[in-house]
Amino acid sequence: MLRAFINLPTRPLRIYPPLVPKHRRLKSQSSSNQPTSWRKDAAVEQPVLTEDPFTQSTLFTLDFFKRLTKFSFIGVLALGITGWTVFEGLHMWVENVELACDQDSEVRRWEWDHEAEKWSGGEKGGTDTALGFKGRHAVRSAWIAENWGTGSGAIISRSNTFPGRGSQGTGILHVIEARLEVAQTFMALAVSIAESKVLSGKLRPQTMGELLARHASILERMGTRDALLQARPWYERVWAGLPAKGTDAARIALKLGDLDYRLGDFEDALAWWARTISLTQGTQQANLSAPELTHTIPSSPCAQRTLASTLVSLSAYYSTSGHLKQAKHVQESGLDLLRSIPSPSRISAASPPQALHSLFLLHRSSLLSIHLAEVLYALRAVPEQSIQWLTRAAESSERVALALAGLPFTHPDAPGSAIPHPPASEASLVSVYSKSNVMRKPAKSLLRDARRTAAEAWNLMGILKEGEKDGAEHALECYERALGWAGVAADRFWNNYVRVREATRKQTEKTEP
Repeated sequence: MLRAFINLPTRPLRIYPPLVPKHRRLKSQSSSNQPTSWRKDAAVEQPVLTEDPFTQSTLFTLDFFKRLTKFSFIGVLALGITGWTVFEGLHMWVENVELACDQDSEVRRWEWDHEAEKWSGGEKGGTDTALGFKGRHAVRSAWIAENWGTGSGAIISRSNTFPGRGSQGTGILHVIEARLEVAQTFMALAVSIAESKVLSGKLRPQTMGELLARHASILERMGTRDALLQARPWYERVWAGLPAKGTDAARIALKLGDLDYRLGDFEDALAWWARTISLTQGTQQANLSAPELTHTIPSSPCAQRTLASTLVSLSAYYSTSGHLKQAKHVQESGLDLLRSIPSPSRISAASPPQALHSLFLLHRSSLLSIHLAEVLYALRAVPEQSIQWLTRAAESSERVALALAGLPFTHPDAPGSAIPHPPASEASLVSVYSKSNVMRKPAKSLLRDARRTAAEAWNLMGILKEGEKDGAEHALECYERALGWAGVAADRFWNNYVRVREATRKQTEKTEP
C-alpha cells in the first residue's frame, strides 16, 4: 500500500498570490502592461518632494503681480505714445493749417492779410522757429484756447489778477471767459520766452511785436479794467517798434485810442485818433485834441477800413460826451467821405474780398447814421429826420447781414418784390468766408455787428414811431423786426414789444363794436 502511494503520479505545487482588493488589482494590471526596461546601472529613484499650499499661493501671487506690472507698463507706454501722437498731431495741424497764410491774390489786393492775426510766423504763417519747442507750443496752445475753447464757459478772477498802471486793486470779482484766461496765460509765457531770446538775435524782427499785439488783443477782449491797463503798455511797445507811417501803425494807433476811451482817458484817446487820421489820409493834424477830417480818400483798402472805424469811435465819443455839434460835423463829414469811396454796383458781381470790404464800409456808414439820428433827436430836430437816418441804417445793416449769410435781399416767397427778407438771426456765415483763414474772423464779426445794428436801428425807430399819433401799429412792426434780428439776445427789446402789443390790443378792442 505504501508502495502504491509512492508510485502515484506527482503534480507541481502552485503557489497563488495573496488576495488583493479589486481596485488595486486593476491598477496593478494597467501598470503591468507598460514595458519595463532593466538596466544594471539604473539609478535608484529619488523621493518626490511635495510643495505645501502656502508655497504654491506665494508663487502664484508673485507671478500675478509680475504679469500685472508688465502689462500695466505696456499699457501706460502705449497710452503715452498715443496721447503724445495726438497732442503733436493737433499742434502740427494748427501750425500748418489753421495758422497758414492765405495766398489768394484777391485777398492780398484788398489787404485782408494786413489785418490777419499774426502769431509770430509773419507772412509765411505759423510760429517763429526761433521760439523753440516750449515757446512755439505756448503760442499754439493760446490759439487753441482762444478759438476752440477749454470746455468751460466762464471762470471768476479777481480784478487785481493783472497788476498794471493805475490798477485799483479793489479785489472785485469779475466773470471772465475761461478760454480767454487760458489763452492770455499761454501768451504771457510765450512773451517771456521771446524776451529771453531777443538778445540771441535769432528771432524775427517782427516776432516780439506780433506776440505783444496778440497778448494785448486777448487782454482787451477780457474787458476788465486791470486787463485793459495791462494791454495798454503792450500796444505802446508795439507802437514804439513800428515806423511812424503805414497801415500797421495806423491800426495800432486806433487800438490805443479805443483803449484809452474805454479807460476814461479821453484826451489821450483823441490824440491817438488824430494820429490815425493823419496816417490814413497822409495829412498833419494841427491840434491833436481836436482831430480834423479832410476829404482825402486813402488809396489803401486797409487804410480805408481803419479810417472808417476811427470815424465811428470819434463819433461815439462826441455823441456821449455832450459835444453834439462836433459829433454832427464828424458824422455828416464821415458819411460823405464813405459814400465817395467807389463800391461795386452789385455785391454778387464782386470778388469775396472786395465784397467784404464794401460790406465793411457799408456797415460803418450805418453806425454813423444811427449816431446822427440820435444826435439830431438830442438837438431837437424833427423826428422825421431821425427816422430817415434810422431807416437807412436798418436797411444797410440788413443788406450786410443777408449778404454775409448768402440770403436774398427780398422775401423768398415773393422774389422781385419790394418785400424785405425776414430777419435771419440764426443764419450761418457763407462758406467762402468761413473756409478762409484770413477773412473768417472779420466776416464773422461783421455779421454779428450787422445783426446788432439792424436790431438797434429798428428798436429806436419803434420808439420814435410810438410817439407819433396812431403810430402804435408801425411801432409794433419795428419792434417785431428788432426782435427778429436780435434773436436770443432780445431781452432788452422785449419790454418795448410787449408794451406796444398790449396797447394795440386794447385799442383794437375799443374800436370793435
